[in-house]
Order: sequence, then C-alpha cells, then structure tokens
Amino acid sequence: MSNQDDKQKHKKRMEAQKAKVDERIAQATEERGILIVITGNGKGKSTSGFGTVTRAVGHGQKAAVVQFVKGTWPCGERDLLQQVGVPFHVMGTGFTWETQDKDTDIAAATKAWEQAKVWLKDDTIDVVLLDEITYMVTYKYIDLDDVLDALANRPKEQSVVVTGRACHRAITDLADTVSEVRSQKHAFDAGIMARKGIDW
Repeated sequence: MSNQDDKQKHKKRMEAQKAKVDERIAQATEERGILIVITGNGKGKSTSGFGTVTRAVGHGQKAAVVQFVKGTWPCGERDLLQQVGVPFHVMGTGFTWETQDKDTDIAAATKAWEQAKVWLKDDTIDVVLLDEITYMVTYKYIDLDDVLDALANRPKEQSVVVTGRACHRAITDLADTVSEVRSQKHAFDAGIMARKGIDW
C-alpha cells in the first residue's frame, strides 16, 4: 500500500469518526448540572474530584468542598483552593480506624453533612465536592435516603462530585456519570511511603 493510499484510508476513518462525534454532540441538547461518582479501589478519586473543582474555579465558577474521613493530614488542594475563596468543611476526625470512637465519628459526619446540605441548596454554587462521602453512607453515619433526597433536589444548574470506595448502588443509579478507578499497582503496597505533593 502506498503512502498516499494509507493517508486516504486514515482520512476516511477520521471523517467517519468525526461524523459520529458530531451526531452525538447534536443530540446532547439538555443543559443542567450533573452528578458525578468517582468510586473504586484505585488511587486518584479525590484527586479527580479536586481537579473538577479546580477546573470550575478556573472558569470563574463558584465551588465548595466537604471532606469526609480525611482532615487531620495537610492537604495541598485545600491549601491552594482556599486561597482563591473556595469554602471547605473538613470533618477533621481523620481515618475511622484512627479515632476508634463511633459516637465521635457520627457526630462529626452529621455536622459535615449538615453543611453539605446547605451548599446543596445554594443555587449560587456551581460545583460541590463531597469527598469520601461514600464511607459515611456505608458505615451508616449519615442516612442514605437523606443523601439521595439532597442530591436529587439540588439546584438544576449545580453539579456534584461524589468520591470514595464502594459507592452505594442507589447513588450510582442516580448519577449521570460514574467512573470506577481500579488498582493495578500501588506504591504503598511495595512499602513506599505516601509522598507530599503526590498523595496529599
């Protein structure tokens, strides 16, 4: 096959692909905020959620973040985003296996969820990140039906990002976009310490 023939075949493939993409774009006529779930056992769920918040802020949009589970460690994303006016509510108890106090964890989770509900009703906020909220539902620290109600009845233009492992099926069913992050390898499993700027 000549180089010219190869170029022609490539051009036809790309034209066909472009036609398919253009058709899908033309069919996407509904405009509203979306619910995104980033779940799975792999690394990068919170990182992805913070990336979405950063993207929104970069476009001049308003965002808010609730951090469940984590909170006692430094957080590079929080340090940066707070400087540009993104409000945070940090549960602040750290990992549940560190506190070993269910009552304290439930109280902190409830307080964090109450703040989340305030932001989920605020039509001036474009994006809300509920980081690691899936654990709160799994452990029954917050009520699943209350979470579903708040997500379903948020302002039409508001998008929400939910992160954490083992997201409840009812939340993924409600979501518009669901991504599962799978782990193939993790540095920590090989005895490599969590690294500032990469892991936190």
